[in-house]
Amino acid sequence: MSETSAAGDPADSDADARDASSGTTESYDVVVVGGGPAGLSTALYTTRLGHDTAVVDRGGGRAAMMLDTHNVIGVTEDVSGNEFLQTAREQVEEYGATFHRDLITEAERTDDGRFHLVGNDGEFLARRVVIATGFSDERPDPPLPRTGKGLHYCLHCDAYMFVDRPVYVMGNGESAAHVAMIMLNFTDEVDLLLRGDDPEWSDETDEQLRAHPVDVVEAEITGMRKRDDGWLDGFEFDDGEFREYRGGFPMYGSNYNTDLAEQLGCDLNDDGTVAVDDHGRTSVEGVVAVGDIVPGHNQVPVAMGQGAKAGIGIHYDLREFPRSLEEIRENGPVEREETPGIGARVREAARAFGEAGAPPADDD
Repeated sequence: MSETSAAGDPADSDADARDASSGTTESYDVVVVGGGPAGLSTALYTTRLGHDTAVVDRGGGRAAMMLDTHNVIGVTEDVSGNEFLQTAREQVEEYGATFHRDLITEAERTDDGRFHLVGNDGEFLARRVVIATGFSDERPDPPLPRTGKGLHYCLHCDAYMFVDRPVYVMGNGESAAHVAMIMLNFTDEVDLLLRGDDPEWSDETDEQLRAHPVDVVEAEITGMRKRDDGWLDGFEFDDGEFREYRGGFPMYGSNYNTDLAEQLGCDLNDDGTVAVDDHGRTSVEGVVAVGDIVPGHNQVPVAMGQGAKAGIGIHYDLREFPRSLEEIRENGPVEREETPGIGARVREAARAFGEAGAPPADDD
């Protein structure tokens, strides 16, 4: 299942040992590009299901920016995004996955059906590629409060903290208008800040918005005040007014990181996300996409669930056994020496992991 798996596996080709300008190419069953909740969850499942897996992560990302973790059952509010991700990485590595800090810039399918990935510092071969590169939020122009202390990008995660507090929504499109109305479920003080731009929502949305107690503020922001604890206090506007806010949501869209998906020929949806089935499979065989780069709610638990389903789907595609009747009739029954059908890295890690809490495995 990897270059150290049983003889006859496609990963035994001479390409595994080739030297590239950036170093020796490493071969895996699965390479996950992106180390956020979706990518790490996928890696957790593929690793524990026996497939040699690497996670290649450039660092950063939306989850890493979280000052506190919300809406993740079993994880308390005082856990930062970086702490959450670090714990997840340690778990995945302990199970036998390999973690690389690198940025993958090129991807192509090789003649033997695998995928060649080129990073700034290394190169990788994979039987399956998981793209979990997410997106970046469009940030409005400053002045702005710190992300997580008055500037928030996830309504479903953070609306709870603004109950009965003054809130802003920033933007001039359909999404901004609708989020402003949604926030009335949590507070009766909602301002929609156009920041000098003209509204671009539809006539129907305009009629709907005017029927809700949302104050549409046309003036541009000229200054910002913070509280002693670093939280936003409010904004100053060019009409001389100061408005107090606990925090709010900028709604300017997203930039999806689809370069690798496009290089590999994956279909995209009209909104820029990667088109996938219910297990993350893209239009290109062997390429899977999960997390914020695919359609759905941009939530940590949702991303984790997508990763779990994708990992299980990859296992169904790659597992050695049961061998099909067609193969058995052609090549004969499975020999005991061919088992277990598990990647070498995972097998070594699993034996060590088991020894921590159980009698050692028999070395015979």
